[in-house]
Amino acid sequence: MTQPHILIIDDEENLRHMLSVMLRKQGFITDTAASGAEGLEKLGHQAYDFILSDIRMPGMDGREFLRQALARGITAPVIMMTAYGAVDTAVACMQAGAYDFISKPFKRDEIVIVLKKAEERERLKEENRRLRSEIRGSNSFYSLIGRNPAMLELYDRIHRVAHLKTTVLVLGESGTGKELVARAIHADSGRAEKPFVAVNCGALPETLLESELFGHVRGAFTGAVSEKAGLFEQADTGTLFLDEVGEMPASLQVKLLRVLQEGEVRRVGGATTRSVDVRVVSATSRNLELDVADGRFREDLFFRLNVFTLTIPPLRDRLDDLPMLTEHLLHECAARIGRTTTPHLKPEGLRQLMAHTWPGNVRELENVIERGLVLCDGELLDESCLPLSGDHDLTADDSDLSIKKAERTMEHDLIRKALARTGGNRTHAARLLEISHRALLYKLKEYGLE
Repeated sequence: MTQPHILIIDDEENLRHMLSVMLRKQGFITDTAASGAEGLEKLGHQAYDFILSDIRMPGMDGREFLRQALARGITAPVIMMTAYGAVDTAVACMQAGAYDFISKPFKRDEIVIVLKKAEERERLKEENRRLRSEIRGSNSFYSLIGRNPAMLELYDRIHRVAHLKTTVLVLGESGTGKELVARAIHADSGRAEKPFVAVNCGALPETLLESELFGHVRGAFTGAVSEKAGLFEQADTGTLFLDEVGEMPASLQVKLLRVLQEGEVRRVGGATTRSVDVRVVSATSRNLELDVADGRFREDLFFRLNVFTLTIPPLRDRLDDLPMLTEHLLHECAARIGRTTTPHLKPEGLRQLMAHTWPGNVRELENVIERGLVLCDGELLDESCLPLSGDHDLTADDSDLSIKKAERTMEHDLIRKALARTGGNRTHAARLLEISHRALLYKLKEYGLE
C-alpha cells in the first residue's frame, strides 16, 4: 500500500519537526512549510493526501491558505491546528471546507486519530467512486439485474448502508425482489461470512411465528419436547430478514420492538434473556404508514424499522431492463429445469413481453419464461411459447353493455391481480379482495384460476 503524503504548515520550527518525526513513525511521508504562502507554493509542485495547517501564522494565515487552496481545486483533507480558546475560528474554517481541527496543546494520539479518521473517509470515498464506476459498466449488483437509473440509485443506496448496523426497510410490490435486496445488503456488508436468515412473517400462524423468531424452552407448549433457538439467535452476528413484516400480529410487534431496542431475546416460556448482535432488514408490500394510521401497525415499531428505506421500482417502470432480465432468466431457468441448451428469444417474443404490464413484476416474468421453456422444444422462443395473462379492457367493445358480464370480467381480473401481487398466497389475496378465504376458493374454481 502507498504511504500517505502529508504537508505540515506551521511557523514554529520545533512543532514542524516534532510532527514530522511522529508522523513518519506512523507511516506518513512528510513535507513542511513555514507559512501559508510556502504551503501554497509546495502544493503547486506536489500532490498531498493530507494537509495539516496552523491557523494563526504571520503573513498569510491558515484561513487564507485554506481559501486559496480550495480555490485551486485541492481535494486533500485539510486539518486545522488552533490555540485553545480559538475554537470559533476553527469551526469557521470547517464551514469553509476544512475536514477537522485540533486544539493546541494536543496529545500525540489526538492528531493520529484524526488522520486515521480522515484516511478512512478517503478510503470510503474512493470505494464509492469505484463502485459507481463498476455499476456503470455492469448490468448487475450481486443478484440484482438492471441498469435503469432507478436501479443504479438503488445499488448506490444499498452500498451506502450495507456496512452500518442501521435497520433497513425494503419497500416494493410483490415480485420485485425484496429478498434479493436484503441479500445484497448482507453480501456487501462486513457480515457477509455470517448467517443470513429469512422468514416470511405472513406465512406462519401467530403461535408458530413467535416460536420461530424467539425460540422456546422445553415444555413451553404442547409439542415443545426440547429447547429450540429462535431465528434471532440463529442470525447472531449476521442478518435477519423479516419479509412481509406488515403482516406481523400486534402481540409480536411488541416483542420485536423490545428485541430491537434492547438487543436481547427471551425464548417462549423462558425466564432469562440472551444477547444477540443481529442486523435486521425488513420488507413489506403494504403501506405501513396507512397501517399505523389505522392502528394495524405500531408507530414506535414503524419508526424503529424505518430508519433507512430502500424502494424497489416495479418492472413496468423499468422496461428498459427487461431484455437483460429476460436473457438472465432464460439461462437461470434453463439450468434449473435441466435443459442442456438455452433457447434464444425471437424479436416477436420480446415485443410481446415489452407490451405486458407485469402486475407480478420480475417473479411473473420468471414464471412466464420457465413455462415458455417447458412449452418450447426448439432453440427459439416465440410469442406462442410465452403465455401471458391479458389485461381485459372493458371499453374495448361497447356493443355488449351487459353489467353481469362486465362484473365477471372485472372480478376475474381483480382476483388474478390480487394473486399476482401476493405471489399466489390465497389467504393474503382474499384479504386484499375483502372476501372470505372460502369465497375466494369458490371463485377460483368458477373462473378456472386454480
